Amino acid sequence: MEQRLIYDSVEICYNGRPAVRDISFSLCPGEILGIVGESGSGKSTPIRAALRILGQGGMVTKGDIWFAGQNLPEVPERRMRLIRGAKIGMIFQDAGDSLCPVRTIGDQIYESLAAHEKLNRQESDRRAGELLASLGFSDSKRILESYPFELSGGMKQRVGAAMAMLPNPSVLLADEPTSALDVTVQKQMVEEMLLFRRRYGTSIILVTHNIGVVSAMADTVLVLREGEAVEYGEAEKVLREPREAYTRELLLAAPRLRRR
Repeated sequence: MEQRLIYDSVEICYNGRPAVRDISFSLCPGEILGIVGESGSGKSTPIRAALRILGQGGMVTKGDIWFAGQNLPEVPERRMRLIRGAKIGMIFQDAGDSLCPVRTIGDQIYESLAAHEKLNRQESDRRAGELLASLGFSDSKRILESYPFELSGGMKQRVGAAMAMLPNPSVLLADEPTSALDVTVQKQMVEEMLLFRRRYGTSIILVTHNIGVVSAMADTVLVLREGEAVEYGEAEKVLREPREAYTRELLLAAPRLRRR
């Protein structure tokens, strides 16, 4: 089967100290992989490495990250700019807070799309409106005309996630996208990401400490502890019959969302 993203024995260090050690996994078209672990387990580090946004002192020191026949740690920065957003999208934990407060949502969506393709504002608004409507937003026109301060925190996070989906990337990376949201909005975001996957065959990596969200979404699960993989496999098997005590502890602490 085709694999869209492959991590092969990846080690990632910060200032020479390993944060992630010997991580290997792959992502197929339409697959949702959940990466779970406690705070400080290193679970966000692999997806940040794929986009080369590790921050100061961070680098891939061993192994390869393959996407579309390219080893991402070795891709020139000029070419990476064409990959980020357009081909590999990212939903950040604070996606809503990253919106510019003095520009409308429609303005910001147009600027984001225009960075990757040629289109006019009318086409941008049409595509954004269609996506928001398909994801269940009740008044997409009002949202596009709104400033961020006119939206609730949960709505801003949902809009930020939709903006990452709008270029229709083949891979979507989601870093704790529901962690600051109440249960109702968490459920909405889970449903929106699942709908996006069904419509476009998007592959998704979901990073979270919340196994309840993973159990509602993921096909496969990777459990990290202190930068090392302790379990990796089909979600149903890992979550129902965990081998490791650490995974069982995460499961006991997890609120549940019903799988769709």
